[in-house]
Amino acid sequence: MLQTIWVSSSRSWDSRKPDGQQTSWKCGFVRTIIQHTCPRHNPRGQRKARMLKKIHICLCFFFVSGILYEISLLSGCFFSCMPMPKHFLTPEQVLNLGKSIIFLETTERLEPPPLVSCSVESAARIYQDRPVILFMKGLTNDTVLDSNSSYAAFSLLSSMKNVFLFPLQMETIFQETPLLQWYNEVDPEEEKNWVHVSSDASRLALIWKYGGIYMDTDVISIRPIPEGSFLAAQKSRFSSNGIFGFPARHKFIWDCMENFVLKYNGNIWGNQGPFLMTRMLKTICNLTDFEGVEDHSCQNISFLNPQRFYPIPYPAWGRYYDVWDKTPDFNHSYALHLWNFMNRNRKAVVAGSNSLAEKLYKTYCPTTYEDLIKNAELRDLPSYEDSV
Repeated sequence: MLQTIWVSSSRSWDSRKPDGQQTSWKCGFVRTIIQHTCPRHNPRGQRKARMLKKIHICLCFFFVSGILYEISLLSGCFFSCMPMPKHFLTPEQVLNLGKSIIFLETTERLEPPPLVSCSVESAARIYQDRPVILFMKGLTNDTVLDSNSSYAAFSLLSSMKNVFLFPLQMETIFQETPLLQWYNEVDPEEEKNWVHVSSDASRLALIWKYGGIYMDTDVISIRPIPEGSFLAAQKSRFSSNGIFGFPARHKFIWDCMENFVLKYNGNIWGNQGPFLMTRMLKTICNLTDFEGVEDHSCQNISFLNPQRFYPIPYPAWGRYYDVWDKTPDFNHSYALHLWNFMNRNRKAVVAGSNSLAEKLYKTYCPTTYEDLIKNAELRDLPSYEDSV
C-alpha cells in the first residue's frame, strides 16, 4: 500500500536570518548543497553534483507523493485521485482506510447471482470514494480469480476500482472479540441456520473492528446514507440488522457481541440478528412508533425510519417484480431491501419485463443489467443452427 514518506530534518534554520524566518524544504536544502559542492572544471565534483541532483529528485518525488496521498485522503477522493494496486492489498489494509461498505457471502458459491452483483455495484457507484468489500466464504488465499475470470459476475465486480473481493476467514475476524470462544465451541454441522448465524456474527465483528456500513447482498443503494451511527427500523419499534453503520470500537456493537454469545440460540431464526439488535436497542432507548417519515435518535444512535430502506415491507416483497402504472420515486429512501429471503419461488429480473426491479437495475447497477441480465439472455437464446 502507498505510504507517506516524509523527509527527515525537513527544515534548516539560518541563524543569520531574523527569528521565525525559515529556509525552504529539504528539496531546497539539497539544491543549496549541490550549488556549493560543485567547483568548476572539477570532474569529481561534477560526478558528486550529479549524484546529489539525483538524490534531490528522488527526495522531491517521495515528498510530492506523500503530499498527494494526504490530499487524496483529506479530500475523500482516494480511489479517483490515485489508482490502487488492488491485488497487493490485504483485507486489513483496505478496512483500515475507514468507512468501508461491507457485504458478506457465507455460502460456498463463487459466482455471485445478479442481485448480489447489483447490490455491490450500486454501492460502488453511490460511494465512489469508499472501499466496497465483498467477503466470500468460498474464496481462499489460493483461489485465482481476477477480472478475466470465467465467472461473469466475479469478473464484473473485480473490474470496479473501489470494489474488493476477499476470502471470509471467520477465525481471523473473531479475534479479540467475545465471538471467538463461541466460534471455537459451536459445531456448524449441528446448526440449521448456520449460513445466517455466521453472517450475523461476522458483520458485528467487522463493524466493531473497523467501522463502516454493513449491507445485505439484496440491498440496492440509491443515494448516500448521511448518518454515522445508525440502525434501520424494519417497522416501528423493531430493528433490522440487514443494514447498519457505526464507527470502529463502538460500545453498542461490543454489547451486541456479548449478548450474541450470552443469549445464543441458533435454532431460532433471527435471534442473533434483528431480534438481537432490537433487544439491545430497547435497553438504551424508549422506542416509540414512527409518525410520518421522521427518524428517531437515542444516545447518538439514529434509528432510521422504515422508509429509508424498507418502503416496500416484507409481506409485499413481490411488488418489486411487478409492473407498476407509476414508478415510485423513493425520495425518502437511501437504499432498497429486496427481501431475497422471502423469494422462495426465485423470481428474477427479466430483460424487457418493465418490472420495478428491472428499472432499478437499469438505473443503479447498469453494468450488472447489461452483462448478467440482458446479454446473458441473448447468449442463452438458441441460434438458428440449433433450432433447425
